[in-house]
Amino acid sequence: QVQLVESGGGLVQAGGSLRLSCAASGTIFRIDDMGWYRQGPGKQRELVATITRGDSTTYADPVKGRFTISRDNVKNTVYLQMNSLKPEDTAVYYCNAYVRKNWATMAGSYWGQGTQVTVSS
Repeated sequence: QVQLVESGGGLVQAGGSLRLSCAASGTIFRIDDMGWYRQGPGKQRELVATITRGDSTTYADPVKGRFTISRDNVKNTVYLQMNSLKPEDTAVYYCNAYVRKNWATMAGSYWGQGTQVTVSS
């Protein structure tokens, strides 16, 4: 089985920074795309950022220029550096990864349990 565990969330004032980490473990042959999503109070879960194995990245418009996604393929970990945080960034942040368990199977999507990020004004 595959497990994703997020860490690094917390309470921060507007303008501050946090760095989220998500470590994948279990039966892993290769991790393809990874990403971060978030769900704020009363909102739908939305894409924050994605990153491929080749470090190609995409960002949602609200976080462009403020957030940076990165990954370490040796550690099977994806990171989200969040700078210049705003109250609207308050949400539960979820890690997502497409994991191949062996060479003969297609990647399946896995989710972490989420980590709370609260930005106060």
